[in-house]
Amino acid sequence: MVKFRNTIRLIVLPVVLALALGAVNAFAVSDKAKEFFNQGVNANKAGKVDDAIAAYKQAVSTDADYFDAYMNLGALYFGKSQFDDALKAFQTAAEKNPKSAEAFTNIGRVEAKKRSFIEAETAYKSAIALDDKNVELQKELAKVYFQKQDYGQLVAVVEKIHQLNGADDQTWIWMGKGLEKQDKTADAIAAYEKSIGVKAKNYPANFAIGQIYLQQEKFQEAAKFFKSALSADPKGYRASYNYAVAMESMNQDAVAQNMANWQDFVRVAKGIPQAKKDVDIAQQHIKDLADAKAKKGQ
Repeated sequence: MVKFRNTIRLIVLPVVLALALGAVNAFAVSDKAKEFFNQGVNANKAGKVDDAIAAYKQAVSTDADYFDAYMNLGALYFGKSQFDDALKAFQTAAEKNPKSAEAFTNIGRVEAKKRSFIEAETAYKSAIALDDKNVELQKELAKVYFQKQDYGQLVAVVEKIHQLNGADDQTWIWMGKGLEKQDKTADAIAAYEKSIGVKAKNYPANFAIGQIYLQQEKFQEAAKFFKSALSADPKGYRASYNYAVAMESMNQDAVAQNMANWQDFVRVAKGIPQAKKDVDIAQQHIKDLADAKAKKGQ
């Protein structure tokens, strides 16, 4: 539903002196290890990822304390979706430099990718302890709580993000979802509306408000927000379905318009595997409406 930054940075410059991601490498590096590291950098620049991995492995074999090499090794493994190897590299990097927020952040990203959310939470908290004003780290932790469906913690972290002036359309959606799941419906709607205020063409926030109003049987309000969701994403088949539901619930006698709304849904959703059941239901309903209209015209 939402987009999140989930990337791992690679140290791309050859090492001459200490070079770490925003931190000082506290360990001296041998010339031979630097040579292997630089070979890894150059191989990666040339698109030879496996050669780069081999070079970084030689670097850490030569110098077991080579923090930057472990970080780059982990980044390349992550890029190849070899998450266990990436995790081992980043964990070793964190052991070598326990004051590196970036190392713990990368552990968190790998654990989150593996859907090991408790471990990801622990790693992100370790990173935040080292860099507690980092909004992006707080957002990574918020994403974990969202995925864990830990809505109380989600709201608390988003409040912290907002205190750090890091509010954006996504954080307001997180806030809305957390409040909604705690049955604070009015506050949830207000949060979703703030997301829309930041980003007008906002499918998830409009859809979420529409869902709330639909459940409350406030069909006119629901239809308005589902229509706005479709304006943001005309291919949003769930909004199209619910728009048809809201409009028909509001005026069952408008048979021609209701048929048109259901036909719009079928046009949008046809061919989407997860929508097949709903498409079948809609097509049967269109047939029933057409039959009822024909009988009424007799």
